[in-house]
Amino acid sequence: MPLRINLLSSFAAGLLIATTISGTVYLSSQGGSSKPVAKTTETEMKKILETNGYVVQTKADYDKTIANTKSVVSSAKQSADKPINSSKTATTVVVNVSQGMTSIDIGRMLVKANMIPNAFNFSQDIQKKGLEKNLKPGIFVVNSAMTYNQVISTIFKK
Repeated sequence: MPLRINLLSSFAAGLLIATTISGTVYLSSQGGSSKPVAKTTETEMKKILETNGYVVQTKADYDKTIANTKSVVSSAKQSADKPINSSKTATTVVVNVSQGMTSIDIGRMLVKANMIPNAFNFSQDIQKKGLEKNLKPGIFVVNSAMTYNQVISTIFKK
């Protein structure tokens, strides 16, 4: 048994020496050889971000952009609730929806009747509202005294 104890203590001593040497080398190499980190100025950071495709703006500019966007959205909602044609006489249009027609087809019919300005935008609005599957064959009567949303809800019933 004395041989085994010698073998084990020699192994432990070797591990201790190797750990001490490794630790000394590691700790002594970290000291003064590291390079000082150069600080980037604000203008340099903006330039780097802009060259990588980012938009850099101040908090005040961001708040102004958000306020403008909200005002545009609210005015668009208000115009959607106004009658399509504000003339004194109301134009009545009979929309005959047959099997296989799409919202763009309905939009084209409404453009021909001067009810809406653009068929593509009408179709996009229908898709945004998720109503394209609600188009059923039938005959629908709409008039220019109706609001844009009323025309949509008349033709695209849930």
